Amino acid sequence: MEFKFSEKVSHLQASAIREILKYSADPEVISFAAGSPAPEALPAKELEELSKEILEEEPSIAFQYGVTEGYTPLREEVKKILAARGVFDPEYDDVIITSGAQQANELSAKVLCNENDVMLVESPSFIGSLNAFKSYHVALKGVRLESDGVNIEELEQKLAEGGVKLVYLIPNFQNPTGNTMSWEKRVKAFELCKKYDAVILEDNPYGDLRFAGEDIKSIKTLDTEGRVIYSGTFSKILSPGIRVGYVCAHKDIIQKIVVCKQVADVHTTMWSQMLCCRFLKKYDLDEHLKKLRKVYEKKTTLMLSQIEKNFSSKITFTRPQGGLFIYCTLPEGVTTQQMVDFCTKAVKEYKIAIVPGTAFEISETDETRSFRLNFSTPTDENIIKGTEILGRLSKEMFGD
Repeated sequence: MEFKFSEKVSHLQASAIREILKYSADPEVISFAAGSPAPEALPAKELEELSKEILEEEPSIAFQYGVTEGYTPLREEVKKILAARGVFDPEYDDVIITSGAQQANELSAKVLCNENDVMLVESPSFIGSLNAFKSYHVALKGVRLESDGVNIEELEQKLAEGGVKLVYLIPNFQNPTGNTMSWEKRVKAFELCKKYDAVILEDNPYGDLRFAGEDIKSIKTLDTEGRVIYSGTFSKILSPGIRVGYVCAHKDIIQKIVVCKQVADVHTTMWSQMLCCRFLKKYDLDEHLKKLRKVYEKKTTLMLSQIEKNFSSKITFTRPQGGLFIYCTLPEGVTTQQMVDFCTKAVKEYKIAIVPGTAFEISETDETRSFRLNFSTPTDENIIKGTEILGRLSKEMFGD
């Protein structure tokens, strides 16, 4: 039969990344398309031991329903961490545990945005969040992204046009570019949103993975009135499979998110929450993060050196100080279609999966000459082999 889908979902399409990842199931394909942590960075042994403890000591809690706000001991641990970073203010903030940062961002948009409300996003931006926002029929408008964050003049121009309800930013090691927003731009963006009465959704899934440069304070640290919603996750530092994230925001916003989450999934899996909580209590988080940063620094350095060695000199690329991604841009004059052809040829003929930049634009018809590489998931051997192959293809198509 022919199904008549609701207007909420009829316009949504499968992510281009998901389509490319289908090719990654082929064992012959080297995937630079994923966004997962390095397998060697996952604390598998520790999580196994903690799981055993939970099932032996507290199975009745792990296997039962919990409150929507989240497992109370975990919420308290998250509050402590965020308070130490100047992100959580107990006077007006609260925290809810979510099923990953993806749900955190989706619920934040749901409780604030009506259909046709204007929402500003970095251009390019994370495809998962873009699709979540699109499902609420908001009017997405992109703000050009530069090496140190959004273009402030363009941000103010679009805020001044009126009707902007929410501004979505990924300040640290942005997905897909790997770029970091400067402190000056964070301050200016906050001031502008305050001036034009817009809320900032600050998405920080990669902030703990800084391996170079100096830490930059969160935009949320500037907040004294609840104008910033801060979302985080344990996906990149413990495990993406356990699906545990969180939102820190004004208590009034959190209460609305609680109601919406009750409808969505009642609560995040109790076992996963208990696992995160026990890890935070038993192990030194700072020491754990130091180990992760060494892994990612090594892998980033390797991929950057291989890009410099093998790629066409006409291709430019970002040099991230943390996170999981490098963003490459083809030379001036290359069309979006040529970029797509390059990515398609890479996976279908050369067995190298990469993600075209169109996947991270508001519309996949938007012009772009870029593509994203992930350095965390592939082995060192495959980073070397894959960049050599991509290098030959880049020179074949665009010259030395």
